[in-house]
Amino acid sequence: MVLTVEIEEKPKLDNPVLIEGLPGIGFVANIVVLHLIHELEAKRFAKIFSASFQDLAVTTETGGARSPINELYYYKSKCEGRDLIIWYGNTQALTTFGQYELCGRILDIAEELGCRFLITVGGFKQEEVKETPEIYCAASDSETLKDALNLGAKVMVGNIFGVAGILIGIGSLRGFKGFSLLVETLGTYPDANAARHALSALNKYLNLQVDPSRLDVAAEKTAKILESFGWIRPEKEEKKREEQFRWFV
Repeated sequence: MVLTVEIEEKPKLDNPVLIEGLPGIGFVANIVVLHLIHELEAKRFAKIFSASFQDLAVTTETGGARSPINELYYYKSKCEGRDLIIWYGNTQALTTFGQYELCGRILDIAEELGCRFLITVGGFKQEEVKETPEIYCAASDSETLKDALNLGAKVMVGNIFGVAGILIGIGSLRGFKGFSLLVETLGTYPDANAARHALSALNKYLNLQVDPSRLDVAAEKTAKILESFGWIRPEKEEKKREEQFRWFV
């Protein structure tokens, strides 16, 4: 197995938007998409396994084994909003080749479902963060950048590591439009406050009305999942590990 996709259902969607939410700095994207999945009652339609994921399985209380995985969910809008493809997972790929392979395969699936627009979410690590954190953005083209700036974001200057950056970059080469939203965070633990501001921007852009009141629940669940896979450890150990995971955004 190099990269395997198990398609459980092929949904019929109307010009959907792909929202990426894999683990990264502050686990902002993870929290946001987990919350979206629960609040919108999105349905899983694909599972992705890769040899570039972690080389372990987490045991369960009943003696089972759970592997690192990515999943795709869909949501069909019931009003004036857009249909969505939601990309969730408990890991990114751990190699450069694996990251590009993973993004390429996801773009293949998205294209087959009529998707031409991408949104990636992440955290932007800062030493100090105000109660209302700043949001930064980067986009595939100048017109899409204006849309992101209209959400109250500022232009991101620098590098966006991992899927949050790669997906927008290679997506633009394949004719996809899209932008990345990066919210300021201390980055040491699942940041529900940063996720709340990211969700607010998504609600505004996608004409959604997702209630943010249960975001803390999503943050707690995210923490438990990531602890089980070893992504989160006590703070003094976390500092030693930060540089190992350049794909954290």
